[in-house]
Amino acid sequence: MIQPNLTADLCLKCNICTAACPVAAATDLFPGPKAVGPQAERYRHPRLPLPDASVMWCSACGVCSRVCPHDVKVAEINTQAKARLVEERGAPLRDRLISNTELIGRLGTPLAPIANLSLRTRPVRWIMEKTIGIHREAPMPAYAGSTFRARMRRYCVEKPPEQNDASRVTVAFFHGCSTNYYEHELGRITIAVLEKLGCRVILPPQTCCGLAMQSNSLFEDARRQAQQNVALLLPFAEAGIPIVGTSTSCLLTMKYDYQATLGLSGREVELVAAQTFDVFEFITTRLRETLDGLTFEPLASRAIYHASCKLRSHDVGVPTLPVLRRIPQLEVTLSEAECCGGAGTYGMKREKYDVARQVGSPLFEQAREWGADFVISESETCRWWIAKHTRLPALHPIGVLYRAMK
Repeated sequence: MIQPNLTADLCLKCNICTAACPVAAATDLFPGPKAVGPQAERYRHPRLPLPDASVMWCSACGVCSRVCPHDVKVAEINTQAKARLVEERGAPLRDRLISNTELIGRLGTPLAPIANLSLRTRPVRWIMEKTIGIHREAPMPAYAGSTFRARMRRYCVEKPPEQNDASRVTVAFFHGCSTNYYEHELGRITIAVLEKLGCRVILPPQTCCGLAMQSNSLFEDARRQAQQNVALLLPFAEAGIPIVGTSTSCLLTMKYDYQATLGLSGREVELVAAQTFDVFEFITTRLRETLDGLTFEPLASRAIYHASCKLRSHDVGVPTLPVLRRIPQLEVTLSEAECCGGAGTYGMKREKYDVARQVGSPLFEQAREWGADFVISESETCRWWIAKHTRLPALHPIGVLYRAMK
């Protein structure tokens, strides 16, 4: 099991992490990941004072851990410190509400027309900001009115199917909460692309990955969700069926955070992690020959590709970009921003909204100056945040690939 706090003594105080931190650059309220992370960790003890509250400004983007030349788990140390604070002091109602994505999805789905209208109404949003602290301008997705699983019932299975066709790879699609309750079209397109590439797609039993709970420092709730998810997906992993998804944040949680941040261990957790893949990671490593045999329709457009923080932390490079560059007449440039600022539920919070917007401002300005037709990103919360602040369509790259494959 990975123990981030044990890496604190590897820190040389070089401050590379602080120089790279987008939040520290946006506000003096956050002294930087080194100061609240490995430097402070050396003085922490169960019987000594709690971590300084400034650690709560960390957005958990993970930049600090990626740039550290000595492999100090800076972001993980900070996330665990935040959880200790919340364990001692409690979490506000807002954080408990916005982190329970399954509950929000289930409650809002049957009331979709009313819920969607309410969330677009300024007086309602003003009341939400004043009462529970969700910023009035924070982007919120529209409910689809049913669940993705209900619409795609024919793909749902309870246990791994027999592998009776060696010519087709069976793929277990982890759709996550965002597709199940909001982005049905993304899920439908993903299935269509995988089938076009010769896969047999199934929808295994699954629940929320637990990332929202983890990000809001509700570790016990996050661990319960993680353990439930592992139990549901384990039979598919044991059968050698790859678990593939479009939410790169959910997938990183399953591949890495269950062990590194939440402290789960055991064969079951490790096996599910080993069988979990981002969809473009899977396409470029497992379906390369089929992809090479396809021709693509031209898409005469200019797009900015923003590789989300969570995708970069997968440690697989940027597998999406070479695929996008196969598409004729699609001019793609890389985002110059380290982070879009949204960081899951971080940008939703009243006190953090302006900081989050400042963090993402280089991307927003780049989109305007470059004249982009749309922005591409794997993370759903990044797309919602980027679309809000650029007023441009923000697309998952699987949707762009689908358009070119027609």
